[in-house]
Amino acid sequence: MADEKKGDVTPLAPGEVVVCVVEQIMPYGAFVRIKNGQRAMIHISELSHGFVKKVEDILALGQEVQARVIKIDEKGRIDLSLKKMEASRPATSFAPRNAAPNVPEDPRDSFEKKLSNYLKASEAKIADINSKLNSSKASKKRGKPAK
Repeated sequence: MADEKKGDVTPLAPGEVVVCVVEQIMPYGAFVRIKNGQRAMIHISELSHGFVKKVEDILALGQEVQARVIKIDEKGRIDLSLKKMEASRPATSFAPRNAAPNVPEDPRDSFEKKLSNYLKASEAKIADINSKLNSSKASKKRGKPAK
């Protein structure tokens, strides 16, 4: 960031969309060069709405991306976001689930359904195993076999 030229660059403002090229990838984010020559950073938390394990899963060296300026601090450091470029997520609704049947299904609902189905199948298997064990115990006679 010491190599930034302060004189002949157009000033950026938060909310502005810029085109930049990935120059350096770090475990915590990526440093990019904006087309006007300024250097900026995209933090790993600003790469995607979903979980990002490694920056390399989203970005590659030399890749050109569009990002939104989210902050410029007092030292002139520029923070960018790819997440803010994605379509905004729908607002979380606190209405009862059966009140709006046309709402797209939430991934957590899918997980809850899968968990519920798993528990039902597991209970059925346990009941089946228990009934087989009980029936095999009932057929065995204790003591010496009859002649």
